[in-house]
Amino acid sequence: MEQGMHFSGSRESLAKTAMDHDRAKELKAFDDTKAGVKGLVDAGMVNIPKIFIRPPDELAEELNHCRAHLQVPVIDLSGIENIDMRKEIVNGVRIASEKWGFFQVVNHGIPLTVLDEMIDGVCKFHEQDLEVKKLFYTRDRMKKVRFDSNIDLYHSRAANWRDTLTIAMLISDHIDPDEMPAACRDSTFEYMKNITKLGDTLFELLSEALGLKPDHLKGLECARGRTFVCHYYPACPEPNLTLGA
Repeated sequence: MEQGMHFSGSRESLAKTAMDHDRAKELKAFDDTKAGVKGLVDAGMVNIPKIFIRPPDELAEELNHCRAHLQVPVIDLSGIENIDMRKEIVNGVRIASEKWGFFQVVNHGIPLTVLDEMIDGVCKFHEQDLEVKKLFYTRDRMKKVRFDSNIDLYHSRAANWRDTLTIAMLISDHIDPDEMPAACRDSTFEYMKNITKLGDTLFELLSEALGLKPDHLKGLECARGRTFVCHYYPACPEPNLTLGA
């Protein structure tokens, strides 16, 4: 009986090893295309690869989260130059940071045209000719500008149905225009300029919420380093089996 149990356990172990091997091959095959999820859609794929399929219980849990109708705190920055209004905004930031850890910002001063052009630029990058896009495909974290699909592709239980353009400026705040994809170069630099200004404002508010001088966190270089993660979600032929995020 012990021998039988041992044999059965070994057989299950072999089966799992074979499945892991097949999955590893499928992951590498997908990665080697350098085309991302968009490449699968462009190829006319009807059934999504197994590497993207989520367990039913996991999908059900995500759906329950979506139905929770939670409303995160909203911080309205209009009137921030007014002393009394600023105190109210700072208090709102303090409460949101203590109770939630994050918040949504509205009336932040970034023109709608800048936001729309950034989104359009990202779409143009992901929808451009594959041979041009492939030039940016890499899993090298040291690259400031990189295109890939699922940064944790080889480690996650299931891949997400999305492609990503990442602009990482953690080591240096400077990025050469030639490093940026032409499809979204101008819109990205304009967005970065505006979002950096907003970031400085938020660090001032956070400093004040802590009872410190407005420039305290910026003086600690908290404002240095930023990463822009630009996700793209192509239409999925089997959306009930996977997730975009």
